Amino acid sequence: MKRVVVGLSGGVDSSVTAYLLKEQGYDVIGLFMRNWNDASVTLEDECPWIEDSADALLVAKKLDIPFQVIDMSDSYKERIVDYMFNEYEQGRTPNPDVLCNREIKFDLFLKTALELGADYVATGHYARKTSTIDENGKEIFQLLKGNDNNKDQSYFLCQLSQDQLSKALFPIGDIEKPEVRRIAQEQGLVTANKKDSQGLCFIGKVSLPEFLQQQLKPKEGVIVEIAKDWNGYKREIPTFANKYEALDFEAKGFSYKQEDGEIVGKHQGAHYFTRGQRKGLGVGGKVEPLFIIDTDVETNVIYTGQGADHSGLLKKALFIKEEEVHWVREDLTLKTDETMEVMARIRYRQPLQKAILHKAENGMYVEFENPQSAITEGQFCAWYVDDELLGSGVINN
Repeated sequence: MKRVVVGLSGGVDSSVTAYLLKEQGYDVIGLFMRNWNDASVTLEDECPWIEDSADALLVAKKLDIPFQVIDMSDSYKERIVDYMFNEYEQGRTPNPDVLCNREIKFDLFLKTALELGADYVATGHYARKTSTIDENGKEIFQLLKGNDNNKDQSYFLCQLSQDQLSKALFPIGDIEKPEVRRIAQEQGLVTANKKDSQGLCFIGKVSLPEFLQQQLKPKEGVIVEIAKDWNGYKREIPTFANKYEALDFEAKGFSYKQEDGEIVGKHQGAHYFTRGQRKGLGVGGKVEPLFIIDTDVETNVIYTGQGADHSGLLKKALFIKEEEVHWVREDLTLKTDETMEVMARIRYRQPLQKAILHKAENGMYVEFENPQSAITEGQFCAWYVDDELLGSGVINN
């Protein structure tokens, strides 16, 4: 009998995952990961892990499977939280959920599961896995979108490797959320009607400025508004020696100086804010909402513009450094000067966009058919062909 360790999070998705695997005849063990101990930054009244671990225990008892809690808080702080602080300090906006899957669930957690004699680890992600055999007889694992388009979470798994994918199971990837809840109710699982968790992976809903202030000190700076008809938007496009120079020009977008606009307010630290952000600026009296179009952590200035259609928000290309290009499908890795037509997204839930990958010597350019809003450094761009996620990378600019 194959053994599976399920990451029981105390939510309905992982609960039904454990139930389905037991029904399929697996030897199932439930593990709850305790990754965060500090309740001071959460917006809930209680530390969320206490309630979640209690619910996970009740589910394990109901399903009659072994259960234990493992403490990974030190590793989580080192690999996720410290990384987040460092990224924000540099003016980038990390995605902790993607990192959490790569570094915690499918690395440390996977290693723990293998030590328990597991053949696989399973999570409650809305994604699917299949495989194909190449011409050399080698099994190639494929990461596919979940069948529920409203809940597809393949994006969060975009940094998984072939080895990690080979050991992963996603039992609810074929079914839709209402069906998951129905199964949970039918089986009398305590999590059946529990709300989906929100906020940072394993931390819960947090006040991000308060969270970041644990490490990044407030530093007063100015908010500058760039007019829609700013002269810089009328710049002449130079002649380029090759397509990579042209793509680099598109990816870098516009750079601003304080004198390019009007000071409209103050902030407590450019590192607390991100491109595309609308809330939290505290500047009113404008015809259209103000959006952040750029941040400069060196000069501690936030640049804003009115309206979601402001030119400063839009770019047609992005760049990913060579060391941050990741292929789930290693067999499809592009060589220098090769291109690939894909569908790509730059954030979770964004509708997939037509794009072309251009492999340069120093990395990868992703050129979109239509300009994209708020391409943000530090976030992940993931690319697909049909339903399959082929690879991803950290956006550099």
